Amino acid sequence: MCGIVGYVGQQNCKEILLRGLEKLEYRGYDSAGIALLNEAGVHIFKEKGRIAQLREAVDTTVDAPVGIGHTRWATHGIPSRVNAHPHQSASGRFTLVHNGVIENYTLLYNEYLQGISLQSDTDTEVVVQLIDKLVQEGAAAEEAFRNVLSLLKGSYAIALLDAEDPEVIYVAKNKSPLLVGLGDGFNVVASDAMAMLQVTSQYVELMDQETVILTENSIQIKDAAGHLIERAPYEALLDASDIEKGTYEHYMLKEIDEQPPVIRKIIQEYSNDKNELEIDSDIRQALLDVDRIYIIAAGTSYNAGLIGKEFIEKIARVHTEVFVASEFSYNMPLLSQKPLFIFISQSGETADSRAVLVQVKELGYKTLTITNVPGSTLSREADYTLLLHAGPEIAVASTKAYTAQMAVLAILAVDLARAKGSSVPFDVTQELGLVANAMETLCNEKEEMEQIAEEYLSVSRNCFFIGRAVDYYVCLEGSLKLKEISYIQAEGFAGGELKHGTIALIENRTPIIALTTQQHVNLGIRGNVQEVIARGANACIISMEGLEQINDRLVLPHVLDLFTPFVSVVPLQLIAYYAARQRGCDIDKPRNLAKSVTVE
Repeated sequence: MCGIVGYVGQQNCKEILLRGLEKLEYRGYDSAGIALLNEAGVHIFKEKGRIAQLREAVDTTVDAPVGIGHTRWATHGIPSRVNAHPHQSASGRFTLVHNGVIENYTLLYNEYLQGISLQSDTDTEVVVQLIDKLVQEGAAAEEAFRNVLSLLKGSYAIALLDAEDPEVIYVAKNKSPLLVGLGDGFNVVASDAMAMLQVTSQYVELMDQETVILTENSIQIKDAAGHLIERAPYEALLDASDIEKGTYEHYMLKEIDEQPPVIRKIIQEYSNDKNELEIDSDIRQALLDVDRIYIIAAGTSYNAGLIGKEFIEKIARVHTEVFVASEFSYNMPLLSQKPLFIFISQSGETADSRAVLVQVKELGYKTLTITNVPGSTLSREADYTLLLHAGPEIAVASTKAYTAQMAVLAILAVDLARAKGSSVPFDVTQELGLVANAMETLCNEKEEMEQIAEEYLSVSRNCFFIGRAVDYYVCLEGSLKLKEISYIQAEGFAGGELKHGTIALIENRTPIIALTTQQHVNLGIRGNVQEVIARGANACIISMEGLEQINDRLVLPHVLDLFTPFVSVVPLQLIAYYAARQRGCDIDKPRNLAKSVTVE
């Protein structure tokens, strides 16, 4: 959600910034802009829409060794060229880009900026105007920057240019992700290492309420009190080829196909010398000491958490509850005596989850983050981290991170069960290997999934997914995928709940996608299918091998009952993909959505 890039050095940075913004497109945005600073002053170019439209707007004759760029996802003010970043102060001296939300911007304007006419409807513009005002009143630029930051309530990642000091970029961070990248004769700033992987793989993490003075040959990091901080860089272990589509039409399809190798990668990463899957011993001990596990997540990660609850309770026999992060932070339930909190997040930057993390740490509870991004905020601030090892996920609609989250949760459950002295009646390494093979089989049946999408969803305005037990949780994820990228109104329901109200919506040719992968609920869900068929629904039954009947539309390769979600979700991902493709939707960057939700 929003993205920042910046460069200070000797090269012409225009193309570096534009390419960096293109790498941040996956985060979700509605407008974009860059500011280039050279001896002639500041040159600002911004447009509503895609980076391609911004490229067309940029003056090709303007070269500059310093610049900042931004992709915006609207929070304050409609998507428009005027509301797009960068924003400039009334005098033209300061130019700023900002991610996050300034909660007290109206109060700041009323107290400090009366009489100054704002050009946009954004909270961001108040920040740059206030910096300029303090400088006009006699403060030095850095002093004004730091003083304004101390007044801000909310979240921010900021990069600031000063036209009178063209060799510096001022940088600050609080709650929103931001990195500084190190180069030879230049330095950069980025919301995500992928944005500037084109020029460097060496990065320095920034912590909340830190500021940075960035020049071509130095970085000065200071804490909130102004004390200098020394911090060693780390190498971003990303392969540039991992963030390219290659021969795929869309990142989403590529990432669906990457799921089998991701499962195998996780097996490799979590294997010990005896070829047994295990987690870190400190995490294991922390889990042994608790009486209840609370899983906190949002969106697809929440759906993975529901499956994780099944794994932990059925394998490790530990009470587990799953909560939507945005609700938990404002409506905390009565907690057990010795809880442990697991935060699940692909990006590790989910603002709603971080709000809960801060709360429970203040209460003294242990925390574990399961994420795809080492060094992310949730990873840094939690007591422990388990990595997904899924590689970069670019498409907004998560696929391989979801199945990776389930795999890591399965390994955690098995490890915990063994540590408690409980027997595990299956070889988790072998079963996950079989899961990877089954997923691969389904990924090779794309034509079948495309036909299902055409048959059931080509002209439909809505769709219902039904299942029972663990299939219900997969239906929630399948419906989320479909609505995210095809804009078809889709809902996932427990099969038995249809008759308690929702069946009133069933009419002629209403598509119903039903999952049945569990023996003990197979007949029940089939009964629910007959109920909707009797009312005119167009039912697509997806069943597990061994449970199939003659009219089932798709039969899944057999895997362990507990692990069927790994397999059953693949056709739902592909059906959603092809439904969106048939409708001409922007699959990787669906409207109104962002990959990393960094505001509450």
